[in-house]
Formats: sequence, structure tokens, C-alpha cells
Amino acid sequence: MVKNTLNVGSISEGFVLDHIQAGKSMEIYKHLNLDKLDCCVAIIKNARSNKMGKKDIMKIECPIDFVDLDILGFIDHNITVNIIQDEKIVSKKELHLPNEITNVIKCKNPRCITSIEQGLDHIFVLTDEEKQIYRCKYCEEKYQSK
Repeated sequence: MVKNTLNVGSISEGFVLDHIQAGKSMEIYKHLNLDKLDCCVAIIKNARSNKMGKKDIMKIECPIDFVDLDILGFIDHNITVNIIQDEKIVSKKELHLPNEITNVIKCKNPRCITSIEQGLDHIFVLTDEEKQIYRCKYCEEKYQSK
């Protein structure tokens, strides 16, 4: 009997995102703009996890400063970020909800300036960390993550 094993090689510089909620990796791929970067990305979906049941894992090989990791804190601040250099984990980054996020969520208020001005960034500011509430910088429309 052959066990199903998946072997993804080590990376020399970049990071490994672990403990991603199952199914969230493609959202992260999109928000980190990985499709626009010339880097190697391995996405493992629905990996078995003792802690979570199922999880996604991403290995991203590129210079660390190429990617804005603050966005990960907004998507899921429970993700583990392992920074890799010379094929070794050199540090782990703790994620927090960012104080401000740009062009990740769109303001739903039809009277907001962002609905009228096409080129304007959608900027949301963290107003209640405990309840994870963000408000539009321009009209204060509330956004609350699920």
C-alpha cells in the first residue's frame, strides 16, 4: 500500500504561511498580488492539521520585502508566518490587525466619494480592535469581518 505523500521542496529565501484557514489561500494569493510578482509559490489546500482539522499552507519564494504582510493580519491574524533565509526559519512574525488597510475592502456606501471618484483608494481604518471593526476613512461606513 502506498501512502499519499506530497513533497514540496525547501525554499532558500521567502516565507511559509502556516495555519491558514482551509480554503483561504487563494484569497491570500490575490490580496498579496502574487500573480503580479515573479516568484515561486506553492499552495497546499486542505492539509491535515491536528490543531485545525484542515488547513492551507503557502510557500512563497521571493525577497521578503516584496510582500506586504500587514494584509495577512486583516485576512486572518492567526496565520503563522515563518521567515526563511538560507533554507532555514530565521524568525516567526506575529500578525496583528493592521491600523489601516488600502484597497482590500470596498466601501459599500453609494454616497461615499470612493463610489464617485474612480481612481481613489479605498482606505479603511481600524476603529474597534476587539470587535474587528473597520470604518471607511472618507464616510465612516462600517465594515465588520465575519
